[in-house]
Amino acid sequence: MRRYKVTLTTAADGTATGYAPKTSGNIHSVQYVKPGTNSFADGVDFTITAEATGENIWTEQNVNASAVRYPRAATHTQAGAAALFAAGGTPVQDRIAIGGDRVKIAIAQGGNAKTGAFHILVD
Repeated sequence: MRRYKVTLTTAADGTATGYAPKTSGNIHSVQYVKPGTNSFADGVDFTITAEATGENIWTEQNVNASAVRYPRAATHTQAGAAALFAAGGTPVQDRIAIGGDRVKIAIAQGGNAKTGAFHILVD
């Protein structure tokens, strides 16, 4: 397991963009740590994607506190149909894989000159 920490500070308009180092593997989790002092404003919006493909890893609006997410993506059959546990059942999901790519973190509504940290666990 590898941990990448990305700390961001917002511009006057409340936005920030940052990147984890280039890596390969399955994304296990993404943890947002709100530091308490001078942290992103309540109601901050996150858009976290794979840089090369734009694949969604975590998108959430109006976040007020530290949070941990374990992102998963839908899987498919060789025919391109959604893979299900049983006919008409729950979709099968798996970890999101990246190969030689960076995780891109975009912040909006974060307040002026506010900070927050993201820990990305990759295995």
